[in-house]
Amino acid sequence: MISQLFKKKFKPRIKARLRKNKQILNKNIGDFFDWVKGAELVELKECNTQEDPVRPELDNIFRRSYGRKIYGVKYKNEIHAVMCFAYTNEIPRSVDELDKLSHDAFLQSAQRDQNVGKIAIAYTVWSKKKGGGKLIVKEVFKKIKKSNHLNRLVTLSPLTDMAYKFHNKNGAKLVQVNETTQNFEYEVPK
Repeated sequence: MISQLFKKKFKPRIKARLRKNKQILNKNIGDFFDWVKGAELVELKECNTQEDPVRPELDNIFRRSYGRKIYGVKYKNEIHAVMCFAYTNEIPRSVDELDKLSHDAFLQSAQRDQNVGKIAIAYTVWSKKKGGGKLIVKEVFKKIKKSNHLNRLVTLSPLTDMAYKFHNKNGAKLVQVNETTQNFEYEVPK
């Protein structure tokens, strides 16, 4: 008797709730793919450095000096992920070394064809929207493949488990572990 009462009273509620949850899930998946498909990689003049969970101490002047760039994933006039780069000819082991190596590569480019460095060093990345970190890595891949002077994409990541998991999950290989950082390399097929 109790089981019949349960079936009559709760079974329709459970089915209705499952239908509703399925609708919500389908809408959320649809929204996610809409933003991923509609997003574009743009170069930024500045970023909100206080949002940077990795290196908030680096100001926009540092991020834009000597061939360094700031890129963002933009969707509907809003930036959803940010990645900062320095172009070098060697792999740096610290932010100070990154500064010196990118400065050297910038000066060397003045004597060549204005192409700064052979290696793109991603030294910070963050996302404001789910999937943004992975998307910006993918978009940067495309940009590096199209360049005629960049042949490597390497990170200057903090010594954290989160950084290790992120880069490992996205296909990067650990190159070296330094005193305060670690370097991962993404294979850039030409």
